[in-house]
Amino acid sequence: MIGVNMSWYDLTIQKLGFPSIELFVKAGSDGESVGNCPFSQRLFMILWLKGVVFNVTTVDLKRKPAELKDLAPGTNPPFMTFNGEVKVDVNKIEEFLEEKLAPPRFPRLAPRHLEANTAGIDVFAKFSAYIKNPRKDINDALEKALLKSLRRLDEFLRTPLTEEIDGDASGELPESSRNFLDGPDLTLADCNLLPKLHILKVVAKKYRDFEIPAEMVGVWRYLNCAYQRVEFTGTCPAEREIHFAYLNVAKRIQ
Repeated sequence: MIGVNMSWYDLTIQKLGFPSIELFVKAGSDGESVGNCPFSQRLFMILWLKGVVFNVTTVDLKRKPAELKDLAPGTNPPFMTFNGEVKVDVNKIEEFLEEKLAPPRFPRLAPRHLEANTAGIDVFAKFSAYIKNPRKDINDALEKALLKSLRRLDEFLRTPLTEEIDGDASGELPESSRNFLDGPDLTLADCNLLPKLHILKVVAKKYRDFEIPAEMVGVWRYLNCAYQRVEFTGTCPAEREIHFAYLNVAKRIQ
């Protein structure tokens, strides 16, 4: 169990009237640390950004405790309990938290711009096809498809949002300088995309010697801004855990 001391946790939620929340995430190779799972990190980030008091329990899938099997039978992390009620679907948990942990007490995390929800939507799928492929004859085509997807994301991040455009200014539109998909703040869209983009960066370098091109300044600005936020870095698995998770997934080119 990591993150929050239980005695402090119980006392705090009682005094502040917070709901009782426990997030169960995949454990790392040591059975205790946070493992590689972008869906676990997605929910971890959301709860952190909401500013609610919560507890995090890592679950070793090789030695899953009997009480957890009874709590969420047939379900692997991530899942959550909210005031004792078990929630098991990541998308539904996100919707539930946005509804239950709402303003004015908790921040709204849904993006204001709908296009932020779909930015980079196919990047992880293109990366997965690329990293799992062992065939030399199609490797270049899969790499080009990944680059094309990253380029679309970069273009989105460099295109100014409506509030960044001065309607009275003439000439070409300025390039966006925003930190995240929807503007200066992290939103649900970032909680979904950033963990996957970080895995891509770490794994592609390790197993393919592939790096996101330096000229994709929008993507790099986005990542570098994320690395300055504890809500992201504090929920990331160690790079060794990401490497380990892909040890038998990343295929050698033959």
